[in-house]
Amino acid sequence: MTGKPAHGVLLRLAGPLQSWGTHSKYLWRDTARFPTRSGVVGMLAAALGREREASLDDLTSLSMTVRVDRPGVVLSDFHTVGGGLPADKTVITVDGKRRGEGRGTLVSKRQYLADAAFTLALTADDTDLLHMCAAALRDPHWPLFLGRRSCPPEGPVLLGTVEDPLRHLVQLPLAAKKPRRGRQPTDFYSDRPLGVLPVDSDAPDRGDGDHHSGEVTDEPLSFTPLERRYRPRPLYRRAVHLPDAPYEGFGTGYLEKLRTYIDTHFAKPERSSR
Repeated sequence: MTGKPAHGVLLRLAGPLQSWGTHSKYLWRDTARFPTRSGVVGMLAAALGREREASLDDLTSLSMTVRVDRPGVVLSDFHTVGGGLPADKTVITVDGKRRGEGRGTLVSKRQYLADAAFTLALTADDTDLLHMCAAALRDPHWPLFLGRRSCPPEGPVLLGTVEDPLRHLVQLPLAAKKPRRGRQPTDFYSDRPLGVLPVDSDAPDRGDGDHHSGEVTDEPLSFTPLERRYRPRPLYRRAVHLPDAPYEGFGTGYLEKLRTYIDTHFAKPERSSR
């Protein structure tokens, strides 16, 4: 894909808790501050009803741009497992053996994003793929969740399929209250350069977004149990002051504004054949 993407699917990811792991391993389960490609690709695969061993090549061809409506706060939780069990039922170790009696209790630390909200644009040159993903999100085969099964979305994930998705990503109502003091920048994250964002060129801007700000290992190669594999990809970030940012707060007021925008600008969805 070159230049500004012409077609895309817009999503809304919001809920009491989200968790988008990037370095999770064994007893440590972290979260990124924004949805990861692996988490969103996994959600699409669940919506499509794909088994974990299925190929991900078509889904990983999608480009993803995230707008941070509300960053939320990081919440840490502690879990204990395996306590009070006899030796033959304690937690299995990495070498396939049981932990000794009296050493069976494990404490794991898990991070979540609390009260966060994001708007996403998934873009591709393949319009058939975009419509297939939109239909699956509208009528998912398996339940959708925000990074972990314990984190369901607070409402429908799919906003719609559109032309010029980055323009809508900038203009859609934000699920946040208007800042009390001056204008606050809105963060965008993507796997592609963000210089193509259609924003007012006179607006103050931290960076042009055309140079990646680091790498994140969240490009999924396989979701096969015990053989999950990921590779790094560049991360682009741009913080933009949106001059006419449509801050709509929370609750029904925001949802009504969002529905009005969708009814005005988005094409009506095609009826699912499933």
